[in-house]
Amino acid sequence: MKITDLVVTPIAFADPPLLNSSGVHEPLALRTIVQLVVDGDVFGLGEGSGERDVLDRLAKVRPAIIGRSVFETSMIESIVFSILGPDVTPVQKRSVFSIVEVACLDAQGKLLGVPVTDLLGGAVRSWVPYSAYLFYKWAGHPGGAADEWGPALEPAGLVAQAQRMVQLHGFGSLKLKGGVFAPEQEIAAVRALADAFPGMPLRIDPNGAWSVETSIAVAERLGGVLEYLEDPALTTAAMAEVAAQASMPLATNMCVISPETVPEAVRLDAVQIVLSDHHYWGGLRHTRELGAICDTFGLGMSMHSNSHLGISLAAMTQVAAATPNLAYACDTHYPWNRADDVITTPFEFVGGALRVSAAPGLGVELDQDKLAERHQRYVESGRTTRDDTAYMRQIDPGYDPTLPRF
Repeated sequence: MKITDLVVTPIAFADPPLLNSSGVHEPLALRTIVQLVVDGDVFGLGEGSGERDVLDRLAKVRPAIIGRSVFETSMIESIVFSILGPDVTPVQKRSVFSIVEVACLDAQGKLLGVPVTDLLGGAVRSWVPYSAYLFYKWAGHPGGAADEWGPALEPAGLVAQAQRMVQLHGFGSLKLKGGVFAPEQEIAAVRALADAFPGMPLRIDPNGAWSVETSIAVAERLGGVLEYLEDPALTTAAMAEVAAQASMPLATNMCVISPETVPEAVRLDAVQIVLSDHHYWGGLRHTRELGAICDTFGLGMSMHSNSHLGISLAAMTQVAAATPNLAYACDTHYPWNRADDVITTPFEFVGGALRVSAAPGLGVELDQDKLAERHQRYVESGRTTRDDTAYMRQIDPGYDPTLPRF
């Protein structure tokens, strides 16, 4: 069961003008698709960041991975960490290994005729719930036509966006990407959502855009309204100050990002919910380990998302299904990017959830024609990195993303 090739394909796909504390999403998002070939006829699929440095690192480790057994994921991880060396951070190494590990697990499942959940200890749920991911957004990219979602720059626009999300996908919880406008405006938006969707769990994530004082004030104003407050302040110490006075749990994917960052967060009681992300934690097995760590310290668990396509969503669903204490609905950008997916059968949410596939591996197949088209778009774009701030400055030259913003 030797790995005979690792085919790495960077792609670009359409992304709406979604606003965040860093700026705004560019017209094209970048992603990397990996096809791991085993004995010439079994393909394992992986997906991850499309940044140029990730592509360069995959190219660097590729020769050492070829020839290894597809079941040697621990050895492959060791090889990746060794080859990338001390100049690459552990988180950056994990982001490279995670792409390869998912592809290995997909191939293992296909070889054994079992879903990836079985390789992670088995599924504890047959459906994985996801949350609608709401964004402030422009009607369309500057100079382009309005998209199907239209603008959302005030509470009424966000409520309309949420209503469409729920109508299309049946989501049972709502998350707003904050840190864009003054906190008073974002408090009003959350309250408008609460009025429009009574009893529905609500979250807001300003990505560390608020000072401790602002975070505490917002938490007080939204007491009894939020399911949890995600990363209001920028550091673990700052989060601890907020947590000491907030009535709702604090969640994070910015403070707890690796095993080394857990002890301080626990000691300070800075967060109560950790948002996992297999792309950063080093794959699906390490995400399961994070679940055990959270269980040990009584921390809740959910899942972070960035702009992604169906291979990542399949992996997210498989590991979520195999992680008993992942009890909160997971984040996903998928509704924003589904139309440009590269799998043969894009996912459909039912009641805001995805059924856990019992097919071998991840349960998805790659559409080679779509992959080739998205790769050509990548080549023609000349893009190699995501830069929300630079794009925003084309419209607002004085835009300052320095945190905290408020």
